[in-house]
Amino acid sequence: MAVSDPSDAEAPISAESSSKRRSGGWITFPFIIPTFFFLSIAVFGWLVNLIVFLIEQFNMKSIAAAQVSNIVNGCIFMFPALGAIAADSFFGTIPVISVSALSSLMGVVLLTLTVSIDSLRPKHCETASSLCQSPSKIQLGVLYIAITLASIGAGGSRFTLATAGANQFEKTKDQGRFFNWYFFTWYLAAATSTTGVIYAQENISWTFGFGLCLAANLLGVIVFISGRRFYKHDKPLGSPFTSLLRVLFAAVHKRKAVVSTNEKDYHNESTTVPTKSLRFFNRAALKQEDEVKPDGTVLNPWRLCSVQQVEDFKAVIRIIPLALATIFLSTPIATQLSLTVLQGLVMDRRLGPSFKIPAGSLQVITLLSTCLLIIVNDRFLYPFYKKLTGKFLTPLQRVGIGHVFNILSMAVTAIVEAKRLKIVEKGRFLESSSVADMSVLWLFPPLVIVGIGEAFHFPGNVALCYQEFPESMRSTATSITSVVIGICFYTSTAIIDLIQRTTEWLPDDINHGRVDNVYWVLVIGGVLNLGYFLVCSWLYTYRNLKDDNDQKQDVAVSHS
Repeated sequence: MAVSDPSDAEAPISAESSSKRRSGGWITFPFIIPTFFFLSIAVFGWLVNLIVFLIEQFNMKSIAAAQVSNIVNGCIFMFPALGAIAADSFFGTIPVISVSALSSLMGVVLLTLTVSIDSLRPKHCETASSLCQSPSKIQLGVLYIAITLASIGAGGSRFTLATAGANQFEKTKDQGRFFNWYFFTWYLAAATSTTGVIYAQENISWTFGFGLCLAANLLGVIVFISGRRFYKHDKPLGSPFTSLLRVLFAAVHKRKAVVSTNEKDYHNESTTVPTKSLRFFNRAALKQEDEVKPDGTVLNPWRLCSVQQVEDFKAVIRIIPLALATIFLSTPIATQLSLTVLQGLVMDRRLGPSFKIPAGSLQVITLLSTCLLIIVNDRFLYPFYKKLTGKFLTPLQRVGIGHVFNILSMAVTAIVEAKRLKIVEKGRFLESSSVADMSVLWLFPPLVIVGIGEAFHFPGNVALCYQEFPESMRSTATSITSVVIGICFYTSTAIIDLIQRTTEWLPDDINHGRVDNVYWVLVIGGVLNLGYFLVCSWLYTYRNLKDDNDQKQDVAVSHS
C-alpha cells in the first residue's frame, strides 16, 4: 500500500513493517516448491527402480529384492509421521527439513558410490547363471546404510515441507492454493523420474542415473538453504500427544462426575467454549475441589485440562472416521496400480515399429492427468465454482468428488478387462501366445479418470487434516496422508491375497482368470465406502473452515 506522506518518524516503522512482511508469504514459494521438486526427483529416481537395481547390481533373487523394496516403501511412507512429531514437538519444520534433506543427500551419495566403485558391489552376474557371487557383508552394510539414510531423508522432508509451506500463509485460500501446487509438484516429479531418470539408468548407465538423483538432491538442499531468511520459522509447541493423553486420562478419572452446563465450572485459559459433541471428554476440563491453585494455575495437569485441550482432542477423534474412509478410498487405487501392470504385460504395448511402452510406466498416465487437473482446478474450476455459487469447495466436498471418479475408474477398468478377456477367448493373440491382440491404450481412459480423482481427494484430504487438527499437530496432520498410503499398500496386498485364496480370479496367468470381477468387487466396495463417507461428512463439524476473506466464523455443520 502506498504511503501518501512518509515522514521521518514513520520511516523506521515502515521499514520494520516491510521486514515483517518479507517473512513468510508467497516470497517463500520459489524456494519451497523447487526444493520439493528436486528432492522428489531424487527419491523417485532410486526408489521406483529399486528392485531392478538390487537384482542387476547386487545379484539378489527377485523375491528377496521385492521384499527389500516393500520394506523400504513401507518405511518411506511411515517415516513422515516421525518427522512430523519431531517438527511439532521439538525442533520446528525448517530444521527438520534441513537435516532430512542432508540425510537424503548422504544416502544418494552412497548409492551412487555403490554403482561407481566396483569393490562396493559383487561382480556382475549373467542372466540365469547359478554361480552368481553374493554381496559381502561390507557391501550389504554400505547398501543398507545408503538406503536407510535416503529413506529417512525422504520421509522426514516429504510432508514436513507441506506443513512448512502452508505455515508461510495466514489465509486459508492461500494455504489451499499452496497444497494444490504441492501435489502438482509431487506428481510432476514422479512422472519426470519414472520416465527420464529410469530411462537413463536402464539405457545409459546406473552411475549416470544415480548421478542425476544426486544432482537433483544437491540442488534441493542449495535452494532450500538459500531461502532460509525468508521463511517464517514456526516454534515447536511441545509434544501434542502428551496433551491428548492427559485429556483421555483426566476424562476417565472423572468418569463419574456430572457434566455441567455452566461454562464457569470448566478450566478455560482462553475464550473457547466446551462443545456438546463428545461430552464425555468435557469432564477432563471440569474443575473439582483442590485442582486449581490460588494463583489460578493447575495443580496436576493429568487431572485437569483446559477446554482448548479437550476441543483439540475431540478434533482428532472426529477425523478418525473420515480417515478410515480414506483408507478404503486409496486401497482400490493401490490394487489397480499392481493389476494394471499385469494387464499391460498381456496387451499390445507397441507404439510404432520400434517403441514399446514399459508396463511399469503406465502409472505415468495417472501422474500426468493428476498434474493437469490440479492446475485446472486451481486456475479455473475452483474460481469458477466460487463465482457461480458464491461459495468455495470445502475439503470434504473435494474428497467426495474424488470418491466418485475413483469408482468410475474401477468400473471402466472392469469393462476394458472384460473386453480383453473376450479377445482372449476368441484366440486372437499376437506372436506371443499370451499377449492379446488389444492395444494397451485401452487402459489409458481409466488411468486418466483415477488421476482426475486424485487431483481432488489427495489435496483435499491433506487440507482437511491441516485445517482441522490442533495447531501443535500441523506437521503430524499432513503426514497422516502418507501413513494412510502406506496402510493402503498393505491393505491392497491383503485383498489380493484373500481373492487368490478364495476364488480363481487371479491365477498366475490372468488370461485364465477374471480380473474384471476383482474390479467389480472394488466398485461395490467403493460405492459402500462413498455412502459411509457421505454420512460421516454430513455429521462432521468443521472447526477452522473460513471463507476466502478469512472471516473467522465456524461452519456449524458441513453438508458436503
